[in-house]
Amino acid sequence: MSVDLVIRDARYVIMTDDAGGVQQHVSVAIDDGRIVSVGEAAPEATTVLDGRGLLVMPGLVNLHTHLAMTLLRGIAEEVDLQGFLERVWAEEARIMDAHGVYAGTRLGALEAVLGGTTTALDMYFHPADAHRAAVEVGLRHVTGPVFFSFPGPDHLEWEERMALARAWPGTVESLGGPYVPPALMPHAAFTVGLEHLAEIADLAREQGALVHTHASENDRENDDTVKATGMRPVPALEATGVLALSPVLGHGVRLDNHDRDRVAATGTSVAHCPGSNLKLASGAADIVAYRDQGIRVGIGTDGCSSSNDLDMFAAMRLAANLARLVREDPAALSARDVVRAATIEGARALGLGDRIGTVEVGKEADLVALDLRAPHLVPVHDPYTSVVFSAGRSDVRHVLVAGRPVVVDREPVHVDRVEVMTAAADVVESS
Repeated sequence: MSVDLVIRDARYVIMTDDAGGVQQHVSVAIDDGRIVSVGEAAPEATTVLDGRGLLVMPGLVNLHTHLAMTLLRGIAEEVDLQGFLERVWAEEARIMDAHGVYAGTRLGALEAVLGGTTTALDMYFHPADAHRAAVEVGLRHVTGPVFFSFPGPDHLEWEERMALARAWPGTVESLGGPYVPPALMPHAAFTVGLEHLAEIADLAREQGALVHTHASENDRENDDTVKATGMRPVPALEATGVLALSPVLGHGVRLDNHDRDRVAATGTSVAHCPGSNLKLASGAADIVAYRDQGIRVGIGTDGCSSSNDLDMFAAMRLAANLARLVREDPAALSARDVVRAATIEGARALGLGDRIGTVEVGKEADLVALDLRAPHLVPVHDPYTSVVFSAGRSDVRHVLVAGRPVVVDREPVHVDRVEVMTAAADVVESS
């Protein structure tokens, strides 16, 4: 038997399946985009990547980001969430037309895949342009129309947003790329009115679409939502039918006990963004308590205007250490649990757990190979610990998405790195 690609004789393969196994000195064979074997024997292949000295693991799932905001990196410093929004919305109106979003998303997708991210849940304006850019780079890109009850930086009226949303599943299909579900993205319960949230819920139910929204990012957001709706964000989402759809909540820093009970009961997921939450002083989400209550928690970076990078390795390390600090317990959250949050739990939150998130025969091959031949990665006593507490995005050697190489020997396969960076810088300089 001959297959499309083999990673031959990898030093470690982190499976992150429910058994949580790690295999040593095995090969991973891929054909027609899917993993067909993981074991000592390796079939003949059209393409062979030498796995010696490498750790192979599932691709990282960034569960909350705004990729195009690479163009706004560093413009909103030393402010809280509300100060951040004031500055960013003004710059978005200036820079983020369709062309700016395309250029910024290409840059963001490039940064993401070079750092081992294979899937991103990306909320931003001009979603078709964003999706086209991400697909060009090779990223598995989950996005959809963004909703405000007012025109917003993209100057769309409500009916224009709804028209875009009704056509969105066909738009995603026409743009190609790895499979992703359609998604609808109300910005937050304090920026989208209750009647409009209910409309979004009805459309999402009709389309089978994922819903993604910000919720309880800081105390003032909760207060603003109460002023706007008479309810905190989670009750507002529940009253409008959104919560029943098991959405993904961005941040969820300030969920109270009642919020958590409803989030757990509805199968809703939380995208934990420790870097952004710390930088904006939004608070420290007690994700150990969330997990204990049955809430699925994934990991996100947020956008580059609040976290300044799309580094999922940094986000994993922050998540691990912040959980231990919040609980005052060095065993509060294991490295294995953090890796699972950044891979299979993120995939399940997106409804993609049957396709990606583990190194498992039959699944699509979204894989990352880390080069362990670096001083900071010697020795390896536990691969999970090495990934979370020692490795970084500079250690990413190869990246596959749906079995296609998108990064080989640390270089992007489908786009020219310099051209992407130059085009992004030109947008900012000419705006």
